[in-house]
Formats: sequence, structure tokens, C-alpha cells
Amino acid sequence: MGSNNMNLIAELKKIKCGKIETDVPLKKLTTYKLAGLAQIVVYPKNIEELIRLVKFIKENNIKYKVIGNGSNLIFATEYYDGILIKLTEFDYLTIDDTKVVVGAGYNLVQLAYRVSKMGLTGLEFATGIPGTVGGAIYMNAGAYKSDMGYVVSEIKVLTPTLEVKTMYNKDLDFHYRSSFLQKNPGYICLEATLVLKEGNVDVIMDLIADRKKRRLMTQPLEYPSAGSVFRNPEGDYAWRLVELAGYKGKEFKGAMVSEKHSNFIINPNGVSGVVIKNFIEKIKKDVKKEFNIDLIVEQEIVE
Repeated sequence: MGSNNMNLIAELKKIKCGKIETDVPLKKLTTYKLAGLAQIVVYPKNIEELIRLVKFIKENNIKYKVIGNGSNLIFATEYYDGILIKLTEFDYLTIDDTKVVVGAGYNLVQLAYRVSKMGLTGLEFATGIPGTVGGAIYMNAGAYKSDMGYVVSEIKVLTPTLEVKTMYNKDLDFHYRSSFLQKNPGYICLEATLVLKEGNVDVIMDLIADRKKRRLMTQPLEYPSAGSVFRNPEGDYAWRLVELAGYKGKEFKGAMVSEKHSNFIINPNGVSGVVIKNFIEKIKKDVKKEFNIDLIVEQEIVE
């Protein structure tokens, strides 16, 4: 650890902005289990600590990113030389009738199961999405023709000017795997209010069990990955194009396109995000050459 790093950590400790970890393996921070390190990870406990931290970061012009469970992230570097902010401590939950108020750091799968077991319907699609609530809203995560945009009524954000404000569904510009937050990364999701409906608990749980069985049969869930790599082009499937381009089961420097599902890249050998990014670019290029279709990457690449 260099002396600059020591100074930075000393400064961060001084401003009391939460737990600080240094040289954190990226494999602990990503579902791809990527090789490499993150210089500093900070876990603020509350909004006050987060505001102090972001203020310090901006005043000192430090590179930073807010991350959830890293279930959609590719760090295209062996060493992230900045501060990663994890809102793991923002994990409170209150359920009042069909209204759910939940912290951005709450685990989405846990939330989806919890409300489903109570007979609340609307979040069944999320039982297979291993992110946080904040990350899911940022990406507008979805499955089975539903997504966060259908259930989020409002969110609390920290704005780039460090004010806490409420944004409503109509302000959030939810589209297929896209949202206002994604296009305006200076805003940080702190909390969400979801509105669900009353349903039949047996019907809900049967549907979840059926989908889980299907996922296990059709997706390589036993290997590190970050789910679907590419968005489905209009009227087609990304997996079909990747397969036709000859990439099913193909290996590239330790990364691999899954035999089970051609829109999944798996990382059985713990390679870095640099390798995975290069692999994605190679696949994109060949699909473009063969079908004249520009595949859009659904996963987020962090430089």
C-alpha cells in the first residue's frame, strides 16, 4: 500500500464515513468472481455518512462508483484505482399492506421471496436476480416480461448537489434495462417504495418454483457469471445470434460462452474483467459481420 493510499485512508477515517476496506479482491465484489483488486471500498451506515463521503470524493476529485452486489458488473481493469461505495448497511424494510419501503442495499432475491411468501404479487420475476434493490432500479432489472418499472412507485435519491429528494415513477424513465439513474450516474438511489398487489400465496410460490426449475435447466447457474450479456434485439434473441456465429461453448483465454445458454459468459477460471470485455467485443464484431446486427451489452463495463 503506497503512502498516498495511507494518506487517503487516514483522511477518510477522519471524516467518519463508514467501514473502510483496502485492496479488496474484485472476486468478492462481483458475481463474475473477477481477478483483480479494488483500491478502497467504503460502507456508509446512513445518509449522513454517505453525504460526507461523496462530498470528500468530489472535493478531492477522486474516481468513485456506487455498487450493489456486482451482479451486472465487469471491471475492465486489474486494479480499480478509486473508491467503491457499497450501501450494504442500507438494508431496512417495512411492509404496510401492499406498500413496501426498502433500503437500496437490501438483497432483491430475499425481498422477492419475503413478499411472495406473504401473498404479495408483482415481484415474482425478481426471485432469480441476484442484485440489490438499488442496483436493480439503476439497471431496471427484469425477467418474464416484467421489470422494476412496474412495481417502483417512488425512490429517495441523493442528488449530485448532495440533496435528498424523492423521484416518482414517471421521473425515472424506465425502459428495457434502462433508467434515469443509469443515464445520470451522479444520482444515488437510497430507498425505494414498491407497490404490489394481493395474490394467492400458493399460486405465487408454485410459479416461482416452476421458474426456478426451468432456470436451473436452462442457465449455467453453477458457474460465476453476470446473467445475460446482451439485450435481445427487436424480434430476435441474442443467444440465437451468438450461437449461429459459432460461439456456443467457445473458450477465450479462460472465459467461456456457456454450453447451456449462449447469452451467458461464464468465468470458471477466475479471469479478469479485461478478458471478458475483450471476449464480448469479439462476439459483437462477429455477430455484426455475419448478421449486420449491433448487439447491445446489457452488463455494465467499469473502467
